[in-house]
Amino acid sequence: MGFFEKFTAGLRKATVGLFGAKKLSEEDIDMLEESLYGADFGVETSEEILEEIQTAFRKDKELQGQQALDIAKTVLKRRLDGAIGEFPMEATENGPRVVCLIGVNGSGKTTTTAKLAKRYTDAGKSVVMGACDTFRAAANEQLQTWADRLNIPMIASHHGADAAAVAFDAYASASKRNADILLLDTAGRLHTKSNLMEELSKIKRVLKKQGSELPHESWLVLDGSLGTNSIDQARAFHESFGLTGLIITKLDGTSRGGALVGIYRELGLPIFYVGLGEKPEDLMDFDVDSYADAIFTESFAN
Repeated sequence: MGFFEKFTAGLRKATVGLFGAKKLSEEDIDMLEESLYGADFGVETSEEILEEIQTAFRKDKELQGQQALDIAKTVLKRRLDGAIGEFPMEATENGPRVVCLIGVNGSGKTTTTAKLAKRYTDAGKSVVMGACDTFRAAANEQLQTWADRLNIPMIASHHGADAAAVAFDAYASASKRNADILLLDTAGRLHTKSNLMEELSKIKRVLKKQGSELPHESWLVLDGSLGTNSIDQARAFHESFGLTGLIITKLDGTSRGGALVGIYRELGLPIFYVGLGEKPEDLMDFDVDSYADAIFTESFAN
């Protein structure tokens, strides 16, 4: 299955292609409005799309459904201009490139860490994983299973250990191995829990003692099925930790695939990857054109 096919299949539940190859009607526009809100595009983006379609419809009563979808794609691509994150998969002059993955419980951080590790090793890069989730009892075992399967070194400690100390040891080990990339999987935490947010800050402080630029990347892993409710999460983590980008997971099982537009519109954080399934290859580079084409397709019109 090709890239577009996977994207379309993954976002099937969020698809808002309602018109098909026929003349547009007022009822179609009403259906589109309902579908846009249902897909969690948010008020501003939804209204912008509807306004441009209605303007075109007033000028041309023979406007075809596919033409309306093309207008919607154009608006969406404009809204997501600059949203594609680009990750240099190389070590820096001073050591490995450090990526810290953070987010709430259940967002898929550990699985995403493993998927990223496979992606980068498949690209010929040397990777070390740091198991900084010392809070969840099974976290080490879950990541270790992936590490064994992928034959990737993992640095861990016992349950309840100091997560910042694990991050320090992981960086030391990755540096000694001359690794290109260090991936740090941190514990899931509610953004409202100040003590757990402080643990994240400590990890960052400890890393910065090894280099002021560390960590190079701080990516928030967001569950796409939460829709626009995830914006508050993203805002809180960004304010406390200083995010550099986003990974949106579980888009294959949700009808709320439009939420990432609102998140990007709110915070301006680039989106590096999207999760469209359970397999490692289902973590895909975010691509605006493929996303817009998958959302606004007529292939599921009826």
